[in-house]
Amino acid sequence: MDRELELQLVGRLRTGDPAAFDVVHDALNARLYNFLARLSNKRDVAEDLLEETWLRLVTHARRLRPDTRLGPWLFTVARHVHASYCRSRLVEDSHAGDLIGLWPQGRPGPSPFEAMEADETGRRLAAALALLPLAYREALLLVVVEGMRHSEAADICGVTTEAMRQRVSRARALLARRLTDSEVPRLTALKEVTT
Repeated sequence: MDRELELQLVGRLRTGDPAAFDVVHDALNARLYNFLARLSNKRDVAEDLLEETWLRLVTHARRLRPDTRLGPWLFTVARHVHASYCRSRLVEDSHAGDLIGLWPQGRPGPSPFEAMEADETGRRLAAALALLPLAYREALLLVVVEGMRHSEAADICGVTTEAMRQRVSRARALLARRLTDSEVPRLTALKEVTT
């Protein structure tokens, strides 16, 4: 989205224009969903967090600064909503023993995100990404997957640009190491079969 259009949309959002919300939603919804799905590793959680993110935009639209960058603002909100969810899960999990059996078991069909992961490389990459510490996972998702500049991602995460560069670098190295480590058992098993 070009900056001039973005500034116009912010102005329209501040006045409560629902058409402006639709334009922003169409432009950023899929990206936010993918970010939250990869951050939480759960489709249903990502959907709930995405809804909460958009609700926050509607609630706070009139208070946006006229120069707000909508993408970074929404990714920051999504990140905070995810962090709040994680904190609440810690509280819920501490009381989960008393609630076992109250919810039905079952799972809906695969989402497009899950279907994409169906191939072997996708599963390995998703598994390795899911094992990264949250700060590194966020860094990779924002900079590599979303294509944000290090400075934008740094603003979203509340760190310096240099700290974000280091997180991305360390995350890439750790991800590569985890992917390589996952190949070692396969190679050993293959050698045993062929000998």
